[in-house]
Amino acid sequence: MHPAFPIGLVLSLAVAVFARSAGFDRDRAFYPTVVIVVASYYVLFAAMSGSVPALLMESIVAAAFVIAAVVGFRSSPWVVAAALAGHGVFDGLRGHVLTNSGVPAWWPAFCAAYDLGAAAGLAWMLAGETRRLYTATPRPTPWSARSGASREVSRPSR
Repeated sequence: MHPAFPIGLVLSLAVAVFARSAGFDRDRAFYPTVVIVVASYYVLFAAMSGSVPALLMESIVAAAFVIAAVVGFRSSPWVVAAALAGHGVFDGLRGHVLTNSGVPAWWPAFCAAYDLGAAAGLAWMLAGETRRLYTATPRPTPWSARSGASREVSRPSR
């Protein structure tokens, strides 16, 4: 295991704990923004290398993750968790399919660990929310508070 892997994993967990304690993750846009940011780093590295082909290829890949982040933001945070995990897998495979001399040697391991840790943390939080939704005691409705009361809504007199 590359030494950057545990650093990325610990950092992803630290960011998740900080985001939760500060309340940042209450905003639905937080984790989609994380997906967009992590996807943009390879574009930055390509720009630093001065390689136009690498810049174009990395931009195309980043665009796919940006689209996934937007789709997840508008539909389901599970899509965002899958995008983070997918980027972690991509980090492990990208060196076999793309060439980008601007990427530091340690970055793919660090980024993969960060992405997979963030995806796991988000999935854990989402699973907890799902469990709470399905196991919570139902709140009383206005009708259940009055035993035997009719469910008809009274209309104001004219």
